[in-house]
Amino acid sequence: MFGKYNINNVLVLAPHTDDGEIGCGGLIALAIEQGLNVHYVAFSSAQISLPEGAPRDTLIKEVKAATEVLGILQENLILFDYPTRRMAEFRQDILDDMITIREQIKPDLILTPSLHDIHQDHQTIANETLRCFKRQSILCYEEPWNNISFATQCFVKLDKHHIDKKVQALLCYESQMRRTYLNEESIRALALTRGTQLEGGYAEAFEVVRWMI
Repeated sequence: MFGKYNINNVLVLAPHTDDGEIGCGGLIALAIEQGLNVHYVAFSSAQISLPEGAPRDTLIKEVKAATEVLGILQENLILFDYPTRRMAEFRQDILDDMITIREQIKPDLILTPSLHDIHQDHQTIANETLRCFKRQSILCYEEPWNNISFATQCFVKLDKHHIDKKVQALLCYESQMRRTYLNEESIRALALTRGTQLEGGYAEAFEVVRWMI
């Protein structure tokens, strides 16, 4: 699938640990299965979302486990510690970090939150993605509880085992299982819904900012 578009290096930009798996975990599993090099960047470990009494490094351990399930090499996992809900205050620092990563990794495809995402941190990452990556293909992933509108402009057709891996990865986030958006039935239902739009099977949907051919 990816080879005909000269895509070899994929960069996943996640505002918080778990956003990448939620939005494009199936695509990640497919990309790695097809031999692509996938890097995952989380800009915050979202410690304020931890249950009371949980160790501060809980989400760091969980994102390492989740990305390993998907097949991402641990050396391809990059973690920052920007304050949750306040990323807009550090917009320039985040852009500088993205530029450094761009020069080091030289990605072909960027996966980032939707420009219509209402979470302030997600908006910051999406906007800085557009500023930084002007010569790369950019797809925006779907997180339904944060999207008032979402243009399903691109579908990535997946098999059941890709969604199984996505679910297995998300189950690593034991500290976040109280979140309704991590409900296994919801994850599978959305994948089936997007697959139904392709007349069967499973899929993930994306907004297209730019597609380089």
